[in-house]
Amino acid sequence: MTGERQLDPGSLGDHIDRLYRAAWGLCGSHADAEDLVQETFARVLRKPRLLRSEDDLGYLLRVLRNTFVSQRRTAARRPQTAPLPETLDHLEDPAAVAPESRLQAQELYAAIAELPDDFRDALVAVDLMGLSYREASRALRVREGTVTTRLHRARQRVAHRLREEQSPSGPADRGSSAMP
Repeated sequence: MTGERQLDPGSLGDHIDRLYRAAWGLCGSHADAEDLVQETFARVLRKPRLLRSEDDLGYLLRVLRNTFVSQRRTAARRPQTAPLPETLDHLEDPAAVAPESRLQAQELYAAIAELPDDFRDALVAVDLMGLSYREASRALRVREGTVTTRLHRARQRVAHRLREEQSPSGPADRGSSAMP
């Protein structure tokens, strides 16, 4: 074995916050993100994993992303259900510290989740998980310059989307709904 080592299952908890932020960016939903992280950990713990580098977080990001893609493919093959009526009353979480900041975070994560896959992956890796550009390029298996470009474009699209939502006229009344 040349430089291979086994992933320490005891160290998975060290990465849960960063993986959760990445999952929330991929899913756009708090509950779905929790489920995705849990499923990722379940997959990793099913059998011993041999890693070729010291980059546990990069490996876990790849597993998280692959799990997310697998779940989306599986869901696409299932019949679609109808949503609940909008007239239902929603209960507010009494443990929420600042409802405004929670709403802003939900808008941000929803905007991230709507990005094209390549852009979303770069933004999640760097901005949400805190990977360096080099670590992100290894995790996503692209060049470092590609990560930089995708990250820039992803940030532009998210900023444009959030500005659109905050404008008084809303996105429907603007001249063009296409993102830059």
